[in-house]
This record gives sequence, C-alpha cells and structure tokens, in this order.
Amino acid sequence: MIEIRIHGRGGQGSVVASKILADAAFRDGMYVQSFPQYGVERRGAPVTAFNRMGSPDEIFVRSQIYEPDHVVVLDPTLLLTVDVLKGLKKGGWVIINSPRDPEDFYKDFNFPRDYKVATVDASDIAVKWGLGSKTQPIVNTAILGALSKVTGIVTLESLKEAIRENAPVKKEENVNAAVEAYESVKMVQEVS
Repeated sequence: MIEIRIHGRGGQGSVVASKILADAAFRDGMYVQSFPQYGVERRGAPVTAFNRMGSPDEIFVRSQIYEPDHVVVLDPTLLLTVDVLKGLKKGGWVIINSPRDPEDFYKDFNFPRDYKVATVDASDIAVKWGLGSKTQPIVNTAILGALSKVTGIVTLESLKEAIRENAPVKKEENVNAAVEAYESVKMVQEVS
C-alpha cells in the first residue's frame, strides 16, 4: 500500500488533487482512498489531504496517514509553519511547488538526506494556463503531473483522464498544466 499526504492551503485545490489522484490510481487498477483533514475552514488556512492506494488488496485502514510514503507541498510557505516531513518514510519523495532547485531544501531548510526532493514551479505553470490568478494560482493539477513523473505511482494517461473527469472548470488547461509539470519537474534522487 502507498500512502501520500498533501499539504496546501484552502483554495489551492488540495482536496480536489486528492480526489483526482485517487481516480487516476483507480484507473490504473488500484484500490484507493481519498480524504481531507480540515482545520479552520477558510481560504488560506492549512489543509491536509490523504491518499491510500494499493493493489491488489482492498484497503481496510480508516485512519489518518501518520507515516506517508511521499509528501506533496502545494505552498512552500507551509515549510515555515508545518512539519511536512513528520513521519515521512526514509527514501520517500517530498514534491514541492517551488521554482528553487531541489538541492536548496537540503541546505536552506535542513531537509535530511533520508528523503528525495523534487520541485516544480506549479504556481507559474498554473498562471500560464489561466488556473486561478497570479496572486492565488490553483496549483493542484500541475503538482500531480510532477508526482506522476517522480514516483511513477500513476500513469500520465490515467492522470489526464482523471483530470478531465474531476476538474471543476478549464479541464484541458488543467491537463496541460499537469503535462507541463510532468515534463519540467526537477529531482534529487540520491538519499543517504
């Protein structure tokens, strides 16, 4: 079973990202779960969403994810206030919406070398495709494109189909954002 925790802020599409990821995994033949955890329910407040994906066995666990295999961060400012690495399994991916080089997170944020880091400028990609605004881009589908590339958990084709089915608006723009992020994600793969 693969467990993923998505960190974002209200209005960025964390919950929709979790649903799209679950749909893509289902299309790839996996059993899935997708569920959010809300704190203060308002735009800009931290939001966490979770995914469990497994094949060929059904998933019977019904708790939060405390030890994820991978973590996705839609808003890099959360790194200053939320312990996004909490419980992350050794060798797991941390996929961050940032124009910075992945190596910067080891130096500037003291990420342990136990984790692999990937970055993609999902905000810039979202703005380019008209998803949200320059001040509040909707980065969820772009970050899922990066997740698909670095983890290989879901295929890009299944992700595109899931976006077309679940994106509330601008379906092709969301697909294009995912594809662009898939093609432009930067990765550091070596772990200690």
